[in-house]
Amino acid sequence: MATSFAARRGFSTTRTQLASPYHYAEGPRSNIPFNPLTKYFFLRYWSFMIAGFGAPFAIAVWQTYKTK
Repeated sequence: MATSFAARRGFSTTRTQLASPYHYAEGPRSNIPFNPLTKYFFLRYWSFMIAGFGAPFAIAVWQTYKTK
């Protein structure tokens, strides 16, 4: 009886609607907010990382040597 019940269930899938406002492009590099294939991407990436990581240390050094 259990097998006949499972056979009657209507499993189906529908095609994704590309006109939906909630459907975005799929595939590699489509889920990131920047394009890593540009010419100077790695230069911009590393300068952003160095500035972001080094800024707290630079601020700490500046605050240490600042005159009161």
